[in-house]
This record gives sequence, C-alpha cells and structure tokens, in this order.
Amino acid sequence: MGLPALEFTDCCLDSPQFRERLKSHEAELDKTNKFIKELIKDGKSLIAALKNLSSAKRKFADSLNDFKFRCIGDAETDDEICIAKSLQEFAAVLRNLEDERMRMIENAGEVLITPLEKFRKEQIGAAKEAKKKYDKETEKYCGVLEKHLNLSSKKKESQLQEADSQVDLVRQHFYEVSLEYVFKVQEVQERKMFEFVEPLLAFLQGLFTFYHHGYELAKDFSDFKTELTISIQNTRNRFEGTRSEVESLMRKMKENPHEHKNISPFTMEGYLYVQEKRHFGTSWVKHYCTYQSDSKRITMVPFDQKSGGKGGEDEAIILKSCTRRKTDSIEKRFCFDVEAVDRPGVITMQALSEEDRRLWMEAMDGREPVYNSNKDNQSEGTAQLDNMGFSIVKKCIHAVETRGISEQGLYRIVGVNSRVQKLLSILMDPKTAETEDEICSEWEIKTITSALKTYLRMLPGPLMMYQFQRSFIKAAKLENQESRISEIHGLVHRLPEKNKQMLHLLMNHLANVAKNHKQNLMTVANLGVVFGPTLMRPQEETVAAIMDIKFQNIVVEILIENHEKIFNTIPDTPQSNSQLLLSRKRSTDSKPPSCSERPLTLFHTVQPSEKQENRNSIINSSLESVISSNINSFLHSNSTPQSNMNSSDPDLEVIKPKRPNSLSPSRKAKALYACKAEHDSELSFTAGTIFDNVHPSQEPGWLEGTLNGKTGLIPENYVEFL
Repeated sequence: MGLPALEFTDCCLDSPQFRERLKSHEAELDKTNKFIKELIKDGKSLIAALKNLSSAKRKFADSLNDFKFRCIGDAETDDEICIAKSLQEFAAVLRNLEDERMRMIENAGEVLITPLEKFRKEQIGAAKEAKKKYDKETEKYCGVLEKHLNLSSKKKESQLQEADSQVDLVRQHFYEVSLEYVFKVQEVQERKMFEFVEPLLAFLQGLFTFYHHGYELAKDFSDFKTELTISIQNTRNRFEGTRSEVESLMRKMKENPHEHKNISPFTMEGYLYVQEKRHFGTSWVKHYCTYQSDSKRITMVPFDQKSGGKGGEDEAIILKSCTRRKTDSIEKRFCFDVEAVDRPGVITMQALSEEDRRLWMEAMDGREPVYNSNKDNQSEGTAQLDNMGFSIVKKCIHAVETRGISEQGLYRIVGVNSRVQKLLSILMDPKTAETEDEICSEWEIKTITSALKTYLRMLPGPLMMYQFQRSFIKAAKLENQESRISEIHGLVHRLPEKNKQMLHLLMNHLANVAKNHKQNLMTVANLGVVFGPTLMRPQEETVAAIMDIKFQNIVVEILIENHEKIFNTIPDTPQSNSQLLLSRKRSTDSKPPSCSERPLTLFHTVQPSEKQENRNSIINSSLESVISSNINSFLHSNSTPQSNMNSSDPDLEVIKPKRPNSLSPSRKAKALYACKAEHDSELSFTAGTIFDNVHPSQEPGWLEGTLNGKTGLIPENYVEFL
C-alpha cells in the first residue's frame, strides 16, 4: 500500500488527518535514510577490497613489462613486431584488464557512493531541515494564536487591531513554510524512485562491463597466441631474405620525403566576428568563415583559438548580397552586412582590419550601403491544423523515415535551437512551402525532429485537446489493457476531424520509428515519454497534473501500439458502469498482461469535478442494476426467450451486476479502487481494502460497511463481494 498524496490545500487546514499523512511520509524518509547509510558503508568496503586486488595484479604486469626485446635493424616486419611486443602484449592484457577494473572502481564512487551520499545529504537532509523549520513555525504560530485568543476584549481597539495584524502575519508565514515543507517531502519521495535505484543499476552495469571486457580480452589473447607462434616460425625462415628488402624500402622513404603545399579551395577564408542576438542583448562570436564564389556558399564555424575548441554547430548559408556597414551606424569598426537566400534577416560581421574587410567585400562582390526605411517586416507564422500545418508535418515525417529512421536517440536528442527556429521559419514561409516539396538534405535529423515537436507545441491547444485531457487520463488508469484501449478508442473518435487526422498521421509514423527500435533505441515506452507532454499538455500546472504525466505517456503508448485498430475501426458502444466492472475482472482473470500494463500509481486523489462524476456514475450504476434485475426476473419467467438470448449472447449472464438484494445477509467485500470520502458519512479507503458487515444502504447506489470499527457508506461499483 502506497503513501497518500499530500495536497497543498490541506496545509491551510492543518487537520489531524493531514498530520497523520505527513507522519507516514516522514517515517518512510527516516527508513530510507538509515538503509542508505548502511549501503554506503558496505559499498566502500567492497571498493577497498577491489583496489587491493587490482594493485597486486598490476604489480605482476609491471614485472613482465620491465623486460623488452630489442630487434636488430631500423625497420621491423609484422612478424618481428609481433615477437618484439610479445611480453609487452602479455603485460598489456593484464594492465588493460586492471585498467577496466580501476575504471569500474573509480566509477563506483561516482555512480554509487557519491549519488547516494548526495541524495541522503541534499534531499533527505533538506527535508529534515524543512521539518525543523516547520515544527518551529508550528510552535510559534500556536503560541501566538493562544496568546491572541486570551487578549481581553476591553483593550483599546487600536491594540486589538494591531494584535490581529500580527497574528495574520504569523499565520501567513506558517502557511508558506507548510507549503514548502510538503513540497519538499513529496519531491524527495518521488526522487527516491529513480535517484536511489539508478546508482545501484549503474554499479551493476559497471560490473557486467568489466566481466564482459575480460571475456573479450581472453578471446583476443587466443588469437594473439596463434599469431605469435606463426610469427616466430616465419621470422626464423624468412629473416635473411626479407632484410635486404626492408633496408631498400627504408632508403627509398628517406630519399623521397613528402612535401605538401596547401592550396585552398576557397575564394576567401579567415576569422570574422558575427553578431548574434541573445535574450540579454547582442554578443559578438568569433567564427572561422570560408567563402566560395562559384556556389556563393558561406560556412561559419564558431571557434575559440584560446581553448582550441568549437563553440557550437557549423552553419552554412548561400550569399544573396554583401553591403559595407557605415561606421556611424554601429559602434564596432570594420563591419559589413550579409543577406542570405536561405536565412531571413541580416547577418552583421566584423573583419579583423580595414584591409581584411576590403578583401572579404571584394570576394563577395560587396557594395556600398543604401538605406531604405520601408523594409518589409516578415511576420512570424502561427502553427495551425491547416493545409500548411499538415504539409509541414508530412515533410518532417518523410525526411525522418527516408534519411534517419535508424538514427540513435531519434526524437530524444534535441537540435540546436537557432537551427530549429530557422528551419521552422522556412517551412512556415508560404513562398517556400509552394516551391519546395521536401526538406533539404543539409538539415540534420535532430533539427527536423525538434522542429516537428516544436510545431506541435506551437498549436493553439494540444493536439488531443484540453477538454478530453481528464478522460484520457482516466482511461489510462483502468485496471486492464482491454478496457484502456476501448476507452481511448472511443475518445479518439470524439476529437475534431483535423485533430484525429493529424494524430493518425503522427501515430503511423511513431509506429514505424518503434519498429526500428533495435537501431534507433526508441521503444514505444521511450516515444511515450517524448510525446506524452507534447500531445497532452495540461491547461493548468498543478500537483495532480504533474502526477498524471506518467499516464499521458501510457496513452501515447497505447495509441502507437494499437494505431491500426483505433484509427481504422469504429469504436464499440460504451459499456455501462456495472458491465465495465465485471468485464474488467473477467479480462484480468483471462488475459495475460501486455507490455504496457505496468503498475500505474500508488495513490489517487479525486478532484471535486471527478467526485461529482463518480457520484453520477454511481447513481447510473444503481439504476442499471435495478433495470437489469427486473429484466432477469422477466427472463426467468419466460424460459423460451431466455434460451434464445443466451444462445445469441453467451456472456449476458456473466455481466449481471454483482450486488445483493435487500434480503441478502451482511458479507465481506474488497475494494477495487481507491476512494476519498467527501462527507463524514462516507469511508475513505485504498484499493484492496477489506470491509466487514457490508449490506445495502438506504441511499441508492451506496452500500454500508465497517472499516476499522467505523461504519459508513461505500460506492457500490467500487467493491466486489468475497
């Protein structure tokens, strides 16, 4: 049974139930903290033992490496080289193995010890500090409140107002501290699911890598042993005959040294500073630029001569015009403007000197500046589900499936933002859209995939629409895969036609990507993680919405795995609530879980709108059960019609609601789902809870039962009788 959710709204009330839930979280954190301390201690002992073993083996390898063969002559044949390096090869094998062991040991500290210590100190430690602050503020608030309530009403009005203001300030501060503490506690509980287990997985992977490395070295050594034996025999037999040839070759190489004269294929090349617009203003970035006059192609490589490293991705443009920049129009010297055919806007560059600028402008056929105040302003396009929108998505999909379907990390690795925005501006330009049917091959696949995801996020609303968000999430939370697929199938066909068409197009493509997961490493689950938040982004960012991200991913997984059925067939008539409950149970008993049927969540807090929906569904279920009971009574009194119906629908009798009549004795029942009480007369419970003394209540759609000595109401379609 999982931990209950801590809602921010409960911080203001600070009820006893809220304190109990908070204590359960605190106890779990203390338990986790103690376990991590013991694990770190044992891990350090293991690492120390591995270091001692590695040191002894490395010393043995160094002894082998101390003696080295020296062959006579200035050059060596392959066989002689093989013999000369034999002992070093033996030592290298051992050293290689120990190097791998040392890497494993060093990584063990980084991947195991450090993350665990960091998690314990930074996360659990921060939660403990927050608890101290929370307890201190609780004590302070309660003390001020008691003191305030004991004030005499006979004091002056000004004194009472001042006291009221002071209490309000203390109460507000206590509420803020409570919110921060609850947020931190829940954050640590969620983080431990991956920050605690992931280091252990990484450490085991390091062990497996080390042993696999030793296995590969053993295979390689076997081949070397055979090669060394052959080399010894060949050297003995061919030594005299090959020595003269080796000496002749050596003399030829000495007499004919190679001299290379660099001939540049570019019309002009050198360093230029390029003006780039940033969020905080403009900056000048140094690039190594080349220009070819025949193709009018300018290539810009950001490069830092001090560090000797590139500062970003290469960029190539086709020159349209080059204009000298007047000194009075810019603070920098030696500047000129370049316009490109395939990039909107003007690129301002700075040469290293006046002579350097003259050479660049001559190479580019530059001209003097002519300023025009009536420049055309390119309006930024808006993403829509129109013909252009479908064209953009189809172009991106075609480029990915023809050129990059096997590229590793497809859709997960993002492109450079500037390149993505540039590609989108080209694709969304009406002039370019009419003339170009495909995306040019010079664009990287990661840029194209990022452009596709960005375009989907630029839509006025998510592709799967805000009003269906809750319904899709509920469908993903159903107990078995068959029910999930059925519900999502029906919801997809309720989407507007253009949304459904675009979703169909996208799911077909993602299914093709998933088919190549052995090459691109993008399984259906990975694609769900990438596209879930994009296709189903929430309208408001709340704690519940953040918790539902995992279900968004599951919805996308189901769409990918079942895209042919969902988009090419008409959904069945929705089942009633009572039928859905029994069909869930029947499907769970008879069908093995699929790959997408993994555990969903440990808790679920029903929102106010959901409570009303639940109550309506409960009332409907009650009415259906009464109608079903009357129909069954009629069928039992007419044997022939009953027989005909059973022969046409063998599952009809199985789908009868499993509810006792008013004369049924009290029985035990088991909760199928979790439920939070809305009124004092109702019971709160989690999935799997066992109730005693369950019997029909006076309120339609509700049962009455006992839990932990408390008697209250239970939703009828939330339980099954044992």
